[in-house]
Parts: sequence; C-alpha cells; structure tokens
Amino acid sequence: MNNYKLNTLILLTLAFIATSCGGGSTENAEKETVAEPAKIISLEDAEKDWKTNYGVGPVKSLELPAEIDQAMADAGQVVYEAKCTACHKIEKKFIGPSPKGILDRRTPAWVMNMILDPEGMVATDPIARGLLMKFSAPMANQSLTEEEARSVVEYFRTL
Repeated sequence: MNNYKLNTLILLTLAFIATSCGGGSTENAEKETVAEPAKIISLEDAEKDWKTNYGVGPVKSLELPAEIDQAMADAGQVVYEAKCTACHKIEKKFIGPSPKGILDRRTPAWVMNMILDPEGMVATDPIARGLLMKFSAPMANQSLTEEEARSVVEYFRTL
C-alpha cells in the first residue's frame, strides 16, 4: 500500500473514531447538569456575602444548636487530628487556613461542603477558589462521611 492510501486510511479511521466518541444525542446532554464554574473575583469580594454562602455540595443548610454536643465534638477532634493536622494548625495559617473561628467567617453548611467535596467547591465556589489562590494548595479530599464532617464542625465550635 502506498503512503497516500495509508495516510488516507489513517485519517478516515481517526475521523470515524472522533465522530463515534462524540457525545451522542442531545437528549442525554439535556439530562446532565453541570455546575457553573466559580466566578473569578477577589477573595475579599467573595467573602462579603459569606453569611448567605452555603457552598455547593450535599449540605444545603445547617442550623447549629445553641449547646455544643461535647460527645460529637470529641469525635470530631479525633477525626480532625487524624485527617486534617497535616495541613491545618489550630492557632495559625499553615498549608491551609486555621479552623479557629471558622464559623465566624463561613456558614456551617459551607464548611461541611468544603470538607465533603473540596474539588467541587473549588470548581464552583468563589470563596473556595480564592482560598486556593491564596494558599496555593488544594484541600485534599479525605472521604469523610457527612456524620464525620458534622462532628468536625462541632469540634470547630470548641476552638
């Protein structure tokens, strides 16, 4: 087979592969929902509306009771010490921000969503995106359950 025929065969094969792998019907595309990417704004501007920002993820809202659940906070401390202290220090910024006073800067739902889905939050939430830019290190997904994340939030209330 000469080079011209071989090149034509290769191009036709690649064209066939490209068109056969490309998406399918618009019916399936309409069913998929894609989160809006985070707007590129300054962290300072993003933080202005923190009290109404619940983040993006499984937790849509979270009202904390007036009383701290000490057993839950103790469980959260165990989780925090096992999964979070490599990057977060209570009294100071480290690889990531300090959790001390976090509930004075973020809603409980936002904190839980950041713990549960840091990749999704950075992709869609302006505050999370700003924190990534500020700290230059993405938060690792520790694959916590909602119960574990909630206990960590309860622990943060004791700091």
